[in-house]
Amino acid sequence: MKKPVLLVVMDGVGFSKTGLGDAVSLANTPTLDYLLKNYPNTRLKAHGPAVGLPTDDDMGNSEVGHNALGCGQIYSQGAKLVNESILSGKMYESQAWKEVVSNAKEKNSTLHFLGLLSDGNVHSNISHLIAMIKEAKKEGVKKCRVHILLDGRDVPATSALIYVEQLENLIKEVKDDNFDIAIASGGGRMKITMDRYQANWKMVEEGWHTHVLGDARMFASSSEAIETYRKELGVIDQDLPAFVIGKDGKPVGKIVDNDSVVLFNFRGDRAIEISMAFDMKDFDKFDRVVYPNVVYAGLLQYDGDLKLPARFLVNPPEIKNTLTELMVANNVNEYAISETQKYGHVTYFWNGNRSEKFSEELETWVEIPSDVVSFDQRPWMKSAQITDTLIEALKSKKYSFLRVNFPNGDMVGHTGNLDATICSMEALDLALARLYKVCKEQGYIMLVTADHGNADEMLEKNKKGELQVRTAHSLNPVPFIIVDDDNTYEINEGEFGLANVAPTVAKLFGFEAPSSWEKSIIK
Repeated sequence: MKKPVLLVVMDGVGFSKTGLGDAVSLANTPTLDYLLKNYPNTRLKAHGPAVGLPTDDDMGNSEVGHNALGCGQIYSQGAKLVNESILSGKMYESQAWKEVVSNAKEKNSTLHFLGLLSDGNVHSNISHLIAMIKEAKKEGVKKCRVHILLDGRDVPATSALIYVEQLENLIKEVKDDNFDIAIASGGGRMKITMDRYQANWKMVEEGWHTHVLGDARMFASSSEAIETYRKELGVIDQDLPAFVIGKDGKPVGKIVDNDSVVLFNFRGDRAIEISMAFDMKDFDKFDRVVYPNVVYAGLLQYDGDLKLPARFLVNPPEIKNTLTELMVANNVNEYAISETQKYGHVTYFWNGNRSEKFSEELETWVEIPSDVVSFDQRPWMKSAQITDTLIEALKSKKYSFLRVNFPNGDMVGHTGNLDATICSMEALDLALARLYKVCKEQGYIMLVTADHGNADEMLEKNKKGELQVRTAHSLNPVPFIIVDDDNTYEINEGEFGLANVAPTVAKLFGFEAPSSWEKSIIK
């Protein structure tokens, strides 16, 4: 090893192809511009097959992105993993599926499906829900209820009614005298249920009250709820308040004793907390009021170390031979830091979906608590605090490999607020400037990359050719920059993705990469 290495992940920062709402280019980013102009760099694919997703139409996300960054390999992920399990029939042969179905049949109870209703392929896909509903009817389940979380984040901001119509059409198709099915409750994904990293338990509590207790504003249909809230509040789908569907003044689908529940999200981060509320008897994050005795399963197991949930329909990818394992085997001290919103990405996802460290002695993880606000109100987020703490670690000379995630471009980009996202990029650039200076002074190689795009494409044209706000990740490539004044690097020929980063780090350290890894970006 010639020099220690710092890897900087600029979450949600790509290269725009359209120029529409490109907060990255619109921002004043002299440091990022300077690094791209003066140091060896290339562009990496961060979506689709490059990160284990089905097609090039599938946007990447922070979870699969950090899996790929951390393991140097491409595993079937998310939608692709579930698609394979459904097509092979393996899902329906799983013990968890058999348990949720047999419970509903034997106790003549309801099978509930809860999850994000869209085809965004980041947290969920409506096609998986449709397949499971059809299979449940085929296997003799008599009653189903669906609890829908509205997206507007991984899909167009006001597209909820498209997916509701798709679900309602399925309901008309399958409903008969022997199969009772209806939508029971819902709400925007950033208002209820789908909090992550225990940042805002009130969201999960409100989701529990909505889906389980049937305690929210009542409407005759989900379409009525969505249209009413839009008219009253003028908010996009992800921010729509909770609702329940009622008949004769009563909720049509509370979750009660003896029911079965399937969470049909496949992505883990925003599925863990609601799974804790269902799975943990000694749960203490909020008063559940009623804790029904149900058979609960997730589409995947969202945390393998916590065994959460205990039942899951599809086995997660078994990620082996990660970069951290290589570092530990070579006795390298590692340091990982981010704020709460992306802390799990530089730790759990980076280490191949493991909550625990490979080595307590050699791995140091630092979490800076995130603000509990809409991030367009604090677009700088915790970039200064992260940088302060990271610089202390760099100057300590204790660690040979350090990694950091700055969430600004992604988390502020998701709000749809272009001005705030421009501000977030400028805050990120200030952090880069400080790190660049310290790395030069202290003799570190600095690698700068991203896990996917977002801030680079915040507007899009609808089918009418009109510009509209885009809150989803982009399909754009991301940067990879090698900042080192003491050595010359030549980029290999060919295309690269996020999985090529770990082999590059290994090459900088002079370590032999596992044979299962992708090739290094540098010669």
